[in-house]
Amino acid sequence: MSFAVPRTLLLSTAAALGAALMLGIGVSQARDNLRPGNPAPDFVITDTGGKPVTLSSFKGKPVVLEWTNHDCPYVRKHYSTDTMQKLQRDATGDGVVWLTIISSAPGQQGHVAALEADKLTADRKAAPTAVLLDTDGRVGRLYGAATTPHMYVIDKTGTLAYMGGIDDKPSTSVDSIQTARPYVREALAALRDGKPVPTTSTRPYGCSVKYSEPRT
Repeated sequence: MSFAVPRTLLLSTAAALGAALMLGIGVSQARDNLRPGNPAPDFVITDTGGKPVTLSSFKGKPVVLEWTNHDCPYVRKHYSTDTMQKLQRDATGDGVVWLTIISSAPGQQGHVAALEADKLTADRKAAPTAVLLDTDGRVGRLYGAATTPHMYVIDKTGTLAYMGGIDDKPSTSVDSIQTARPYVREALAALRDGKPVPTTSTRPYGCSVKYSEPRT
């Protein structure tokens, strides 16, 4: 499926390439890695327990990257209805690694310290494999994460299989969930069944990721 890339996403992609250079990754490689069908960019980031988490260490298992901001009404829609948590439970129950990533900078909406992030996970009965703190936004920019939620599905070989919205209803209304097409769930089901992912790219929706100001 093809779609028109909004200007905001193009700007995020440009920021991602700049972050990739800081991480020692070539521009052309980073650009390719932002396309389904190519290797997902590797990263190392700290979880809420202070442990470094490396994407490549999960090769052999599917991985979901979920960008989140608990104060965003689009995120609240999916968590208040248990939609996100059920998807997390179903995915991890099938052996998928689910990484929730917080890229909100200090002083910005959605920024939390490790203890608060863990409390949010417990209070909402969320079920990610780990919550990762991307305070400086390096990983978010590397992936061109533009919104919360913004979702990425990576297959067991480390190939990016899907990127975009969690579904096709860019609304904060909980009523929209019942009739939504669940893109992420479809992608995971296809990978589980050894079938092609039916939709590989969609336009993400939600609140903008609250990155820190670019360094000069």
